[in-house]
Amino acid sequence: MNALPSRPRIASGILFAVLALTSAGCAGPTASDFMLTAERTDFVRTGDYAEAVAFVRAAEQASPWVRVVSMGMTPEGRGMPLVIVSRERAFTPEQAAATGKAIVLINNGIHSGEIEGKDASLQLLREIAITKTHASLLDHVILLIVPIFSIDGHERSSRYNRINQNGPEEMGWRCTAQGYNLNRDFIKADALEMQHWLRMYHAWRPHFWFDTHTTDGADWQYDVTFIASFGPEAPAPIAGWVKDKLHPHLLRTLAEDGHCPQLFFDMRDRLDPSKGLSAGSGGFAPRFSTMYGAITNRPSLLIETHMLKPYGTRVRATHQVLLRSMELINAEPAKLIDAVRESDDEASRFADPKSHSAAVPLATIADEKEEGEPVTFKGLAHTMQSSEAAGGSYPRWDPAQPIDVPTKIFTKAVVSESVRAPRGYLIPPQWTDVIAKLELHGLRVTRLKKPLVTNVEVYRFADVHWSERPFEGRHMLSFKTTKSSEMRRYPAGSAVVMLDQPMSRVAVHMLEPDAPDSLVRWGFFDTIFEQKEYFEDYCMAPIADAELQKDESLRGEFEAWLKENPDKADNVRARLQFFYQRSPYWDENKDVYPIGR
Repeated sequence: MNALPSRPRIASGILFAVLALTSAGCAGPTASDFMLTAERTDFVRTGDYAEAVAFVRAAEQASPWVRVVSMGMTPEGRGMPLVIVSRERAFTPEQAAATGKAIVLINNGIHSGEIEGKDASLQLLREIAITKTHASLLDHVILLIVPIFSIDGHERSSRYNRINQNGPEEMGWRCTAQGYNLNRDFIKADALEMQHWLRMYHAWRPHFWFDTHTTDGADWQYDVTFIASFGPEAPAPIAGWVKDKLHPHLLRTLAEDGHCPQLFFDMRDRLDPSKGLSAGSGGFAPRFSTMYGAITNRPSLLIETHMLKPYGTRVRATHQVLLRSMELINAEPAKLIDAVRESDDEASRFADPKSHSAAVPLATIADEKEEGEPVTFKGLAHTMQSSEAAGGSYPRWDPAQPIDVPTKIFTKAVVSESVRAPRGYLIPPQWTDVIAKLELHGLRVTRLKKPLVTNVEVYRFADVHWSERPFEGRHMLSFKTTKSSEMRRYPAGSAVVMLDQPMSRVAVHMLEPDAPDSLVRWGFFDTIFEQKEYFEDYCMAPIADAELQKDESLRGEFEAWLKENPDKADNVRARLQFFYQRSPYWDENKDVYPIGR
C-alpha cells in the first residue's frame, strides 16, 4: 500500500483538534471542528492537498464508518487518497459487494483548477459521518470519495491558472505534472494517476460515479449543468435509468432547492440561443469520463458548474447534485443495481455464438431528423464590446438582465460507426504493453498453453497518416481498414480475451481499429507501419526483370500502376518498390493488424 502523509506531519489544525477532543473524552467532534478553508474564508479560497488529507484522516479518526487508503503515488510522490464510507465497515471491494448495497464513487479534481467537487464532497462526508445529518444516505449505499484526482496539478496552484474563472483566489492547474489531461486518458491510460485510478475502479466496480467539473463558454442563469450518457453508446438499461430516473429527478429537485439546473449542453450559436441547444447528441469517445462510464456499463454523471458564478455558488450547487443523486439511489437502490447487472449480463453474452453478431456502437452523431423538444433558455442579455487589441468586438453578458428565450433542446444521437462483436480476440504474446493495458481495464486475459492454428478475421491498413501535432502526448492516426479471414498461427503464451465478461465493450473499443479511441489510433501499434528491410537496386532490378518476363499478369498490374502514378514513372526507386512489395522478400506483417478476431 502506498502511504499517505502520516498524521503527525500534517500541517493542519483539523486533525489535531479532533484528536484532542477524542483524547479528552469529549462528546465528539462537531461541524465546527471540520471547517474547510473554503468555509472559513467565505469561499474566497480553497485548501491545499495537506488540508484534504488532514480532513479525511480526521474523519477516519472520528468515525468508525470511514477508512482512508491510498490508490498509489503521483509522479511527484504524493499519496492519492481514497475515502471509503460504510456503516457496515465494508472497507474492501469484496466486503462492499457482499453487502448488496449500491456503491457510489465521487471523483473530484480531474482538472484540479475545477475544484468545487473537493470542497462539496468533503462537506458531504462531514454531514454523513460526523454530524450525521445525512447519515441515512448510507442505508443502502457505500460511498467512495477521491478528494483530488490530479493532485500534482492541484498543488501547482496560482491565481493565474484559469483566466476565465471567478474564484477561488488560487486554484490548481488543468493537467498533471507530466502534462496529461486526465479527462482524455481513460482508454490509453498514459498517466500514472490514471493507472492507479483504473485499478481502483475495476476493483470496486461502483454502480454509479460522479465526475465534478467547471465549464466555460457563454454566460447564462444556470448555476449547474449535468449529464450522464443516455444515447445508443450506453447499454439500454443504463440509458433508460438515466433518462427516466436520474435526469428528471435532478432537474426537479435542484429547482426546488433554488438552483437553476439544466442538462449539460452546447449552444449552436453562443449569441443566439433561439437556434437551439445540443445535449448528449455530440460525438462519442470513451477517452472522457461519462463515455468511459457507458462502456463499463455504469452511469457516470458529469457535473459542470459555470466558471463565471462565484465559487461559493458553485460549491453549493455541486453539493446539492451529489446529495440529490445519492438520495435517489438510496431510495431506490434496486433500480440502479438491476440496470447495472442487466448491462453487465448483456456485455457478457457477446461471446455466445447466438448473440456475438450483435452490433457494438463505436461512434455516434447527432440525429439530423430530430425535431427537438421545446425549452425555455435561461439566458442573460449581452452587449458587444469593441476591442482595439482584438481588432473586433466580444460579448459581455449582464447578470442583472436575465432573459428567457424560447428554443429547442436536441438530445438524440444515432450510431455512425459500429462493429459486429467477435467472440473474442487473440493477441500475440510480444505485444506486452497492449496486454497490460487490457488487464488494467479490468479485462480477464488468459494465455494459450500451446500453439494454436486457427481461422481469424484480420485487418489490413491503408492510407495511414499521423497528426502533425501531438495530442495528449501522442500523434493520433487516421487510416482505412479492410477485413478478411485467414489462417494464423498463435504461439503459446498468446493472450486470449473472450467477450464473455462484463467489460467486453471496453475490449471492443480498445481493440477494434476503427473505434475513436482504439489503441491503434493512440499509437500502440505504430511499429507495424514501419518498413524495416530494404533493397539495393542492383539486387532488386534483375529479379524484377525476370518476373516481368515470365508473369504477364504482373506486367499488366505494373502498367496499370504506371498509369495511376505518372509522377513515379521516372523514379527508379519507386518502380522497384512496386516489385519489392510483391516479392517473397516483402514483410508480410507490414500494415497488418497482429490481433485476430
